Amino acid sequence: MKDAYKKSPGRPRSVTSHQAMLKATIELLAEVGFEKMSIDAIATRAGVGKTTIYRRYANKNELVADAIESVREEIHLPDTGHLWSDIDVLIENAAKITLTPPGQQAVAMIISSASSNSGFAQVYWKKYLQPRKQAFASVIERAKARQEVANDVDAGLVFDTMSGIMLYALIFPPAEAWTDYIRRALKLVLSPRSS
Repeated sequence: MKDAYKKSPGRPRSVTSHQAMLKATIELLAEVGFEKMSIDAIATRAGVGKTTIYRRYANKNELVADAIESVREEIHLPDTGHLWSDIDVLIENAAKITLTPPGQQAVAMIISSASSNSGFAQVYWKKYLQPRKQAFASVIERAKARQEVANDVDAGLVFDTMSGIMLYALIFPPAEAWTDYIRRALKLVLSPRSS
């Protein structure tokens, strides 16, 4: 008898509705910013009900994080067999993604939203940045195994430094090529210490 009262799975989630939500979120984020944007406004612009949004997302922070990531391409971690070849591939891939107009817009939205809302910053960190940071650690661990860097090199700090340099050079373009500047800065961080 209990089976008669089981909740039905409901309608399947629409890919079209989801894409409309992400697009509306990006548009409103660019137009009014994170703080002034509401779930109501997103739903209206996307042509969906608020319940459709809340079936996928617990809150605006999660929706905005996914929307921003939807316009960014994922950087895949290389394994070339040599640290500096891996780093070069990472920098080149980052340049292809970040130095495009959509890439620059996404970075601006991340910085703006995270600066004005700590909840968004935590969601974005947990869902997107922390997994990337953990994945990047494998590049450094392989380099340690090949004795290309010291065993005490902090992979997390290298990732944070690389990310910071990339953002800085995006906002304040260096005199040299973006990729050359980042590579030169990372050489300072990863160069062997003299005893």
